[in-house]
Amino acid sequence: MPAPAQLADIWVYLSASPLLGLTVTLLAYQGAWWLYKYAGFHPLANPVLLAVAALVLLLELTGTPYQTYFDGAQFVHFLLGPATVALAIPLHAQLPRLRAMALPLLTALLAGSLAAIVSAVAIGRLFGASEASLLSLAPKSVTTPIAMGIAERIGGLPSLTAVLVIATGIFGAVSARFVCRVLGVRDDAVCGFAVGLASHGIGTARAFQVSEQAGAFSGLAMGLNALLTALLVPLLAVWLKF
Repeated sequence: MPAPAQLADIWVYLSASPLLGLTVTLLAYQGAWWLYKYAGFHPLANPVLLAVAALVLLLELTGTPYQTYFDGAQFVHFLLGPATVALAIPLHAQLPRLRAMALPLLTALLAGSLAAIVSAVAIGRLFGASEASLLSLAPKSVTTPIAMGIAERIGGLPSLTAVLVIATGIFGAVSARFVCRVLGVRDDAVCGFAVGLASHGIGTARAFQVSEQAGAFSGLAMGLNALLTALLVPLLAVWLKF
């Protein structure tokens, strides 16, 4: 068995490889998925939550800078674009219902987007958050790359926004079905749209586990909310700074 010093030397050698971040990410998610499956797909065992926790712990224990990790894991980040575009495929199968629900969905989109922005900032103010923190909170319900871009444009902290976005997505994925059940929402399209609107890509991944229809409408809400929030937050930035 290798001595601790030898293990440290091995880790130093491996950490210089750009593929280490990718390998560790895939292994962490696969392990988290096995635990999720073993737990009977319980929402609290969300694989994204478990994988993120495992990666943070590993980086902390090994003293690995995040940028070093991301240099290897950025291929996964690149795949977010094609994966998002691919959501149009299941949505195309829902076109008849989408046309019939167009007006209610647009109304829900506007109400949900405004509620996400205003409620986050209002709660932050209530707890005495700084101006930079409030501006970072505003786009928290939008997918990470767009949310970070919005935060940077209006004077927020992109890194803080990224953490808030991920936390929002995980919370939405964990609680979505319970909330829909409590509110008596049985329609997969309605519940899926609400999940995508509130918790972007992580919630959408969870919605696809419920049904293809829920996932399709969740993906639609995620894309439309990103577009609308990118327009609304800069317009509301003056109010957000007071």
